[in-house]
Amino acid sequence: MPMHFVFSSEVELLFDFWRVHSPAGMAVSVLVVLLLAVFYESIKVGKVKLFQWSLRSHPPNHNQPLTECTDQESTSSGSAQANSDRTRLFLSHLGQSLIHVVQVVIGYFVMLAVMSYNTWIFLGVILGSAIGYYLAYPLLSVG
Repeated sequence: MPMHFVFSSEVELLFDFWRVHSPAGMAVSVLVVLLLAVFYESIKVGKVKLFQWSLRSHPPNHNQPLTECTDQESTSSGSAQANSDRTRLFLSHLGQSLIHVVQVVIGYFVMLAVMSYNTWIFLGVILGSAIGYYLAYPLLSVG
């Protein structure tokens, strides 16, 4: 495997079964990697949107730790509300954690694709990142 970028229609990407031997195969592979990069950018935005939603639905109360219960919460309705808030906070954090794992996996796939040192694949990743950023980041200001 060359340790410099080459323009070639032959490459092995990520797995043994993903071997490209033709210009058509290279075009499809570039498209797949481009979409992977767009998906990566979308995941980043999705994670931020989930965090913003979490803050809006349960704003942090810095005066009261989650483990302590005040006199107001000692009533049955207050306690139920506190448990509901904790459950929502836990589920939000769990969702963010799962999205983060998916983001890391997709990011490593994109990185390994670039490490094939194929210029076409590299350009597909760059173009996919640009398209993903262009499409996804305006969504952060909406809502």
